[in-house]
Amino acid sequence: MNSSQSIVPVTRRSFLTTTGVATVGALSASRFAFAQGSDTLKIALVGCGGRGSGAAAQALNVPGTKLVAMADAFPDRLKGALNGLKEAKGAQVDVPEDRQFVGLDGYKKAISLADVVILATPPGFRPSQFEEAVRQGKHVFAEKPVATDAPGVRQFLAAAEEAKKKNLKVGIGLQRHHDPGYIETIKRIQDGAIGDVSALRVYWNDAGVWVNPRKPDQTEMEYQMRNWYYFVWLCGDHICEQHIHNLDVANWVKDGHPVKARGMGGRQVRTDKKFGQIFDHHMVEFTYADGSICFSQCRHQPGCWSEVNEHAIGTRGSSNIGRYQIQPKGSDAWRYQGKKVDPYQQEHDDLFAAIRNNTTYNEAVSGAHSTMTSILGRMATYTGAEITWEAGLNSKQNLFPDKLAWDAQPKDLPNAEGFYEIPVPGVTKLA
Repeated sequence: MNSSQSIVPVTRRSFLTTTGVATVGALSASRFAFAQGSDTLKIALVGCGGRGSGAAAQALNVPGTKLVAMADAFPDRLKGALNGLKEAKGAQVDVPEDRQFVGLDGYKKAISLADVVILATPPGFRPSQFEEAVRQGKHVFAEKPVATDAPGVRQFLAAAEEAKKKNLKVGIGLQRHHDPGYIETIKRIQDGAIGDVSALRVYWNDAGVWVNPRKPDQTEMEYQMRNWYYFVWLCGDHICEQHIHNLDVANWVKDGHPVKARGMGGRQVRTDKKFGQIFDHHMVEFTYADGSICFSQCRHQPGCWSEVNEHAIGTRGSSNIGRYQIQPKGSDAWRYQGKKVDPYQQEHDDLFAAIRNNTTYNEAVSGAHSTMTSILGRMATYTGAEITWEAGLNSKQNLFPDKLAWDAQPKDLPNAEGFYEIPVPGVTKLA
């Protein structure tokens, strides 16, 4: 994440460093009716921040693609992304003013103009935008997480079923699934290289991300959207927005989602009102159906021990998954030494290959389950209670505003001193 939201921020997906990445493999000719005799796949970008810009540039690295429409809530974000993409990708970017959509519902028009839609707005918008893309019959690349509350997960899962019925291809921005080192390491674990996996340790511990100060002329809706990382309806808390990557790996290793969670968390260091309403640390024990435990940590506290990684402990050894290492008991260690790719690029290569070849490709359900795993952890830390998967998934707590408009009020508002209500474990209840 960038430390400030300038017009074209630099992120882990920064297109300024990825546009030169070579596409892996040639894509075959399309057999789809959408092409109408053309090999060009038209792309719409919904959400024009740094992540969206990077995803669009990576999609445009795939031969036979063109960006034809863009949508964002804010004109400066759209213009900044458009200028950067034009400079990097030239004629592949064909987005005149009548295909630039600014506002809270412009995404519908952008989606209508494309074959493939990139959804990269703040996560709270993902369920409704994914539902709309599926309704219009479009292939989708959706960033993670795919929702910020249980009703959003259920909405996303329902749209995922419709996508399958329509044979739409869906990619989710959990790029470790496209990293050969992760793929081979987890395959070996699942094949028994360390015996039965009895525990996992997963971490996203770092210093934190950007903050956008409040401006005098902003409505509360605009302020929260400009500073989206610190509001749960938009971000889901950093256990969802970042730590989902590590929890997704745990689910991948276990080939399923946890059945319950319990944990603790709070705001110990980042207590200023500029940090909105999210915690600065979460510690969760997730239990899987076979009784194994995933010990999960995520933290936004500067100056502390930092690690972003996953580890598995088995009955016959252990694995440093993120380093592609396996250490069986009594045997020599193994480390992946094979082909290396940029997984952020590879996930787009794989999606577009599936579209052109009409092969089965739908990451929506696994992405939704990993999102719900993250939300389940947040529910446990916010309440201090043990929360089952069923109780979490069936929660009726809808965080999204009742009305989405610039002059409408989000559900959580600041007090007279500018502070937001913070969940209190033991007091806050699961709705």
